[in-house]
Amino acid sequence: MNADDIKNQLKQVKYPGFSRDIVSFGLVRSAAFADGTVKVSLGLTTSDPKVPLHLKAEVDKCLRAMPGVTETIIDVAVTPVKSASTPGGTGGNLAGAQRPKGIAHAVAVASGKGGVGKSTFAVNLACAAAQLLAKQGRPSRVGLMDCDIYGPSVPLMMGLSGRPHVEGDGPDAMLIPMEHHGVKVMSMGFLVDDNTPVVWRGPMIMKTVQQFVQNVQWGELDLLLIDLPPGTGDAQLSLVQTIPLDGAILVTTPQTAATNIARKGGLMFQKVNVPLIGVAENMSYFVDPAGNRHELFGSGGGAATAMKLDTTLLGQVPLLPEIREGGDLGQPVVVRDPEGIAATVFRGIADGLLAGLSHKPVPQP
Repeated sequence: MNADDIKNQLKQVKYPGFSRDIVSFGLVRSAAFADGTVKVSLGLTTSDPKVPLHLKAEVDKCLRAMPGVTETIIDVAVTPVKSASTPGGTGGNLAGAQRPKGIAHAVAVASGKGGVGKSTFAVNLACAAAQLLAKQGRPSRVGLMDCDIYGPSVPLMMGLSGRPHVEGDGPDAMLIPMEHHGVKVMSMGFLVDDNTPVVWRGPMIMKTVQQFVQNVQWGELDLLLIDLPPGTGDAQLSLVQTIPLDGAILVTTPQTAATNIARKGGLMFQKVNVPLIGVAENMSYFVDPAGNRHELFGSGGGAATAMKLDTTLLGQVPLLPEIREGGDLGQPVVVRDPEGIAATVFRGIADGLLAGLSHKPVPQP
């Protein structure tokens, strides 16, 4: 029995709250076998004291199932990480993530479930934040990273096309993000043909997310918003390993089918020490031409989800054709109709987000 045999066995051990194993997570530092004893060393970065204990027990059970193993020695080295809600905290960090120089704050926009308008929300929130910062004399200080590798829709909604410029050569080459509506944007949609589906396994997705963080010349940003794909899979795991997050915003529609999955997404972020900034309820209601309000997807789901996750309901975005039209035209509603009700809601959420982040210490690179 060699180290590779042991690591293959340990692929059965999942990190708590995830479907990915501790080996692909890079948490197994060493493994050896001698005289019936397996010795394994794990390296974790977490502030949850339950995680090391849980993993140690699971690893022990997994190893003892191997033929010839009579004893196990499991060393777990834990590096504590502060929560972003405490002074000096830098948010989620599973494996020594470092914030790129120049990015003051990074926030994930997630949903858990597809079809709730998460990308539309992220695009309008980014544009709203850019508008607010521009009024403060800080233009081009918002970035939007589209991590929806399989179905990138941000380029269409932002009115961008073409290929980003590459600066430099070899491993030091940097992608220059494209820019529109005062927002710097990077997306897989810029790098693949419209008719080419992305058929990738997990490691390729993780590498792409890492490159979007580390090999894109974002410059000086007050805020980097990260539009995540639905679910709690490879893109989410890679992100929390790559960049410390100041928090996550959960997007849901009011109905139970969406809020149940959104709550699971929130629990995932809590597992990896990423604080929840709040819940945004999308498609909350529709107002007909006569001024009557219709709650087509039910009511109260966003507030209930926020309460269950012990966080805040950030706002309720109405279901309006103008929001869809703006996305299809590459002119987000906060740009196309800045005085409308939807733009007012988005700016209110952006204003609260920027105000909250401004009270957090900016981590040093």
